[in-house]
Amino acid sequence: MWCAGASRRAAVEAGRRPPRYEGPLARASEEIEASGRTVVWIARNGRPVGLVAVADTIKPEAADAIARLHGLGLRTVMLSGDNRIVAGTIAKVAGIKDVIAEVLPEQRVADIARLQERGHKVGADVAIEASDVTLVGGDLRPVAAAIGLARRTLTTIKQNLFWAFAYNVAALPLAALGLLDPMIAAAAMAFSSVSVVANALRLRRYPRLAVAIS
Repeated sequence: MWCAGASRRAAVEAGRRPPRYEGPLARASEEIEASGRTVVWIARNGRPVGLVAVADTIKPEAADAIARLHGLGLRTVMLSGDNRIVAGTIAKVAGIKDVIAEVLPEQRVADIARLQERGHKVGADVAIEASDVTLVGGDLRPVAAAIGLARRTLTTIKQNLFWAFAYNVAALPLAALGLLDPMIAAAAMAFSSVSVVANALRLRRYPRLAVAIS
């Protein structure tokens, strides 16, 4: 008896060779896997006597979160220990096109490293103490919101630097040549500071995030 109850992959990982099943149970197994569920075979003395279907439920907001990431021009890849059929079905529901299936836990680090070697920036689980942004709860949509806010912040910084330099480059030569009244120069400098602060305050209108920023 190779296993009282296990999936084919679990049996292989345990060093056992699962028998080839045929008949109604085999066809039922294929239908179950095609629906995105993992099949656990129940065998007695090497003979199949039943099936158990195990399903990973996708969070309702998962597809929306993936769509938002794609909207930012990001590529999503799903690493899964499930077989290709099950992993592909789940990925399709979530809106993920790239799937790496049948990945053992010890292989995931190597797969992530391989993606990084190709020039991709890959996020991984890190300690809260070492992270800049920590999600509160299981909703993944704030990931896209945090990336969007970071990009908006960087754009605002560049805009502020441009206008600050523009005011000084335009006003300093005129002031040095005596062509600019000191009062006007002081007012222009104050207006420069106010415009920079006002531009930065526009970030407050960005949608609030369910994240904790350290």
